[in-house]
Amino acid sequence: MHEVKQGAHSFYIGESEDQWSATMTYVPSGEKRITIDHTYVSEALNGQGVGKLLLKALTDWARDENLKITPVCSYAKAQMEKNSEYHDLIFRE
Repeated sequence: MHEVKQGAHSFYIGESEDQWSATMTYVPSGEKRITIDHTYVSEALNGQGVGKLLLKALTDWARDENLKITPVCSYAKAQMEKNSEYHDLIFRE
């Protein structure tokens, strides 16, 4: 199992926030809101469910912090729209 770590504006798997094998980044985008802008999984970790692990860690944190999410990253957007467990977190204007 891969350990997901929290960085300043990311969740990642790897040695540090600067030396990761997989990452999902976000930016603050208003009061109580973030935007997931990028997901990257290295070739070595492809097909191991790492993207889902990163999204789960990020959404668990967002829920704890009472944040809404605007997923502009295509992976995060598809997963959040497809899985009802994330629907309450999606920011809707």
